[in-house]
Amino acid sequence: MEDSFAGRCVLVVSTNYAPEHTGIGPYSTQIAEHLAASGADTHVLAGMPHYPAWRVADGYRGRWRVRERRGGVTVHRRRHTVPPHQTALRRALFEASILAHSALTPPRIRPDVVLTQMPSLAGGVLGGRLARQAGVPHVVVVQDLMGAAAEQSGIQGGGRAAALAGAVEARVLRQAAVVGVVHESFVDRVTAMGVPRARVHVVPNWTHVRGPSGDRDRTRARLDWSAGETVVLHAGNMGLKQGLEVLVEAARLAGQEAAPVRFVLMGDGNQRAQLERLAADVPALSFLPPADAEDFPEVLAAADVLAVTQKASVLDMSLPSKLTSYFMTGRPVIASVAAEGGTAQEVLRSGAGTVLAPEDPKALLAEVRALADDPGRAARLGARGPQYVEQRLSSRAGLERITELLRIARAAGR
Repeated sequence: MEDSFAGRCVLVVSTNYAPEHTGIGPYSTQIAEHLAASGADTHVLAGMPHYPAWRVADGYRGRWRVRERRGGVTVHRRRHTVPPHQTALRRALFEASILAHSALTPPRIRPDVVLTQMPSLAGGVLGGRLARQAGVPHVVVVQDLMGAAAEQSGIQGGGRAAALAGAVEARVLRQAAVVGVVHESFVDRVTAMGVPRARVHVVPNWTHVRGPSGDRDRTRARLDWSAGETVVLHAGNMGLKQGLEVLVEAARLAGQEAAPVRFVLMGDGNQRAQLERLAADVPALSFLPPADAEDFPEVLAAADVLAVTQKASVLDMSLPSKLTSYFMTGRPVIASVAAEGGTAQEVLRSGAGTVLAPEDPKALLAEVRALADDPGRAARLGARGPQYVEQRLSSRAGLERITELLRIARAAGR
């Protein structure tokens, strides 16, 4: 890294960036700060912090442009729309506002390489345009596939948007020097877009949170979780593709049984208000606001089971970034997801959890009961998570995989 990029200018294009501490933001931040620490003059073209609440963060509201220094990185922020509720049209306006503002007022720098984090279509188009203008390689890391997302997530109007999003996405990826994908399940879809297989590299995300270090019993007491109840926690974005209604209905069923099970949804998102209305008469389910970066691993570790859910239609469009954090905590994971999707593959490969049919609250509750009745099995599953992180998901290995993409692109001279 030092030989290749010290003294060179790198532009990272990512709508999501710190202080966002869930989703894609932490990965973009760690990549940029790693490059800066390695001697690169690192710049980021980003949006205003808004995720996962889908509200612009305090301190950034009403601001048109922001230039700031964070962790040795120069961050150029541009204002954009933030839709509180997702429809295909609102998502299109969100992307268009990012593209228009950033294209009109790009950072006044001449990068030696451009690295774009997608799923933002606008970010992909911008990154490609800025790379072409500078005559330098464009490297794309695909976190989510937007064409597939429009098709599979159930967003209103998504069917009509899928073809257009897929066409734009395919063009961006075909023109990129190198394409990184966060899971093997993305490879076939990306190559089907016309990207040569030799340009596609698997670059798994890594665990960006530390392991828990506090007193688990004290954390449970602070959260008012009793020692005698089994706590099932979902942490992160509450959006359409998560299909979190399955947890609401599992909690409704749990309230009809004697053994206490508590379901907890921690985080924010454009579906939170709807979920709160749906769960208004479900005492076995509660909500928590997003935890800060320091408390996040402690809350995860205080739960008995960590849940990841997706709609049955979600197959190869995304891999939940929460999994890397889940594995770090040593708690067993229940994945209510399509068996043929990347999320199921990752949970099974880790050995740290079980995979159930999606949108089946009875099966989900039954597995929670089974883990509660067999603490030895739950402990064995949970223990495999940190082992998997050490073997495959360390930040050192993850960041080196990303910087290797930049090396490959520069060596190819594209």
